[in-house]
Amino acid sequence: MSVVESRNSAHFNFGHKLKSSPIMSETARLYLLDNPVYSADAIIVGIRDNEMAFHQSPFYPGGGGQPADEGEVHFHDGTMLKIVSAYSDSEGIIWHKLISKAPQDVAGQVAHLKIDTKKRLALTRYHTVLHILNTTALHTYNAWITGVQIGTEYSRIDFKFENFSPEIVPVLEESVNNVLTKNHPIKAYYISEDEFSSRTDLLRTLTVKPPIHNNQVRVVEIEGFDAQACGGTHVHSTGEIGRLSIFRIDNKGRINKRLYIRLE
Repeated sequence: MSVVESRNSAHFNFGHKLKSSPIMSETARLYLLDNPVYSADAIIVGIRDNEMAFHQSPFYPGGGGQPADEGEVHFHDGTMLKIVSAYSDSEGIIWHKLISKAPQDVAGQVAHLKIDTKKRLALTRYHTVLHILNTTALHTYNAWITGVQIGTEYSRIDFKFENFSPEIVPVLEESVNNVLTKNHPIKAYYISEDEFSSRTDLLRTLTVKPPIHNNQVRVVEIEGFDAQACGGTHVHSTGEIGRLSIFRIDNKGRINKRLYIRLE
């Protein structure tokens, strides 16, 4: 049983306070579960200025070009504070940035966390379609990723792309959209760091290493099409994404191209 599974199996009473001081340790990441978790009760284990940490959280802390989740934390007295961002520290603790100063007397209490589901779903769709695009670009044109920025209205991806020409754009669009219409199932699993070091097929960038937790690397697989190392959130099948269009190309150097994409 993984850390996330074991911690997620416990039940807590909203507003209940622990009899002893909470222990701060690596946050159980509920966003990694197979079934999406958009809200959860969680014990408050850390407070500082306008930040709070919980023993478990559905909030994605950002990474791989995907922004952190936003949302809310609800306390037992009925008050609510907006969470405007989140990040993971070097100890694996996810700190949730609040819109204002955190209450100082709630450590050990159980609060309710809720993410902005609409934003998460949009980012998830874009993150997944970028997997399809980056795999198509690499396998067809030997183009490696040099940067990514995922958004809710559009996203961009940078490639080291030799011999690029405008005629390539409709070819990329058609190839990606063919994958989307085939409704490939998508799953995630873990492999050891040692196995990952010998699996160059899981790489899409030569400059950034994927997140490694407990000597394991998470792999996201689009069945029948692609597998790559990734710590972000993804849909369950390519049929949930929509249709891709590339609406702008910027030159970022002699062989570096920035592609802007939109989903319909």
